[in-house]
Amino acid sequence: MPYPSYMEESIRKVEATRERRLKEELPRIPVGERMPVLKAFHPDFIKACMRELLVGPNKGERTPNELADLLEGNSRIDPDKIDPELNSGVDYDVDVLVIGAGGAGASAALIAQETGADVLLVTKLRLGDANTVGFQGGTQAADRPDDSPALHYLDTMGGARFTNDPKLVEALVKDAPSVIKWLESLGVIWDKKPDGSMAEVALAGECVPRCHCCRDYTGLEVMRVLRDEVKSRDINYVEFAPAIELIMDEKGQVAGAVLVNLETNEPLLVRAKAVVTATGGIGRLHIQGFPTTNHYGATADGLVLAYRVGCPIVDLDTMQYHPTCAAYPLAILGLLVTEKTRGLGAQVLNIDGEQFAHPLEPRDVLAACIIRECKERGKGIATPTGQVGVWLDSPRIDMIHGEGTVAQNLPAMVRQFGRFNIDITKEPMLIYPALHYQNGGIKFSPDGSTPIPGLFACGEVEGGVHGKNRLGGNSTLDLFVFGRRAGRTAAKYAKGVKPGKLTLDHVRQWQRELKEAGLAEVRPISPKLLPDYARQPYDYLADYVTERLQPGQIKVA
Repeated sequence: MPYPSYMEESIRKVEATRERRLKEELPRIPVGERMPVLKAFHPDFIKACMRELLVGPNKGERTPNELADLLEGNSRIDPDKIDPELNSGVDYDVDVLVIGAGGAGASAALIAQETGADVLLVTKLRLGDANTVGFQGGTQAADRPDDSPALHYLDTMGGARFTNDPKLVEALVKDAPSVIKWLESLGVIWDKKPDGSMAEVALAGECVPRCHCCRDYTGLEVMRVLRDEVKSRDINYVEFAPAIELIMDEKGQVAGAVLVNLETNEPLLVRAKAVVTATGGIGRLHIQGFPTTNHYGATADGLVLAYRVGCPIVDLDTMQYHPTCAAYPLAILGLLVTEKTRGLGAQVLNIDGEQFAHPLEPRDVLAACIIRECKERGKGIATPTGQVGVWLDSPRIDMIHGEGTVAQNLPAMVRQFGRFNIDITKEPMLIYPALHYQNGGIKFSPDGSTPIPGLFACGEVEGGVHGKNRLGGNSTLDLFVFGRRAGRTAAKYAKGVKPGKLTLDHVRQWQRELKEAGLAEVRPISPKLLPDYARQPYDYLADYVTERLQPGQIKVA
């Protein structure tokens, strides 16, 4: 599916300006001038697409409508059906339960086991099915002679307009070099120069190159290693068993979870002295109708469950829209086009082949600039299906660094577009922002603990590290820094805690609050588990929701 002829006309303009653009680079927007662009064009600032929460620990705060509905949702279970079984015989009884088996969850499970805990790792889909496998650009770490954790700290804080939690950022950057070494010790094969030193690239918002990559298969490589490590250490894991409710004890401590077997619809009860939630993000909610780079299971489960036990969420009003994602062909709409492409020299261009923004602006700023170019200035390129986008001039990379650089550094992308007869070594890619990351999340501390005893968090589900805007390469670092910290802290906590009688009274209380607020009959069931366009599980566990199944929901036999 090569580009239509009318799009080829615009590509000719891109080619015509390429020689001149080899010698020019637009200046970056001064920090003090970024906010007007963001307020005018970034999706986070569209007031009509957010509303105030009416119940829960964040009552009165604004969040996207799609997330608000789930945070205020009805539980999938009827406590009166489950409660009698809690203290008479659970299916699993462990020290540490880790919910989510991506990079953060796998890291937490490995370190918790090393710390002496009996660990159970559960996942909604398969072991390793997570956003982690999709990350391409790499992982930041200040381990070069001309770099330092202090510079990494300043870049991270500045990229988020100083809205991050400084203590969390300090932990992130200090642990970064040791994370790279840890992953390498497990078997991750980082890109290196002929002399054996790391081949690091620059991403947006970095003052020096510090992103460690495995070509553009970084996430696949890291998850390959972590998945094998979990298996080789005989850590018990259960697939296709998402958590649908946390279990508390009479002392107010999180003490396990109710899972559901997606194949049989049967509940599974887990008693645990500590629970680590590593459930990832919310991309499959398709906030404001945006396509997403996220994997199939990213439906905000961890946020819902933590919110229901009273854990606050920070930065509810901010999502990250990655500025460069595929806009054509339709079959790969929303596919991540790694920031590494721009780090190597690709520029963003309009229909006339002209630059309109520096390619390494912070992600929120560049996304806003692209939206402005298409929506206000009318300089976008329309596709046959009505999508709109701008060009990312990948052939410029080979002109800068030599022929073969694109194929050497971006092999996954070359193959992905090549399936549709688009050669990105010779033709630009059509791109547009897509929903990519959940900047906010569960409130937590540098050691991975949350305000709720027994509940720990790591990875994309937690918030505060990235503030209102995340820099590329920091989310993958976040996975391993706080995955390891949460796993270690949870294991130590489990050794000293004395659980009380298990209970689901918090679910009863939640349903009462919904009813009193007039929401019980108008809010959906949550957590969502699967996107709207998926075959939906049947909620036979709760009579008060089975009566309100939506059209299209199918009972899974």
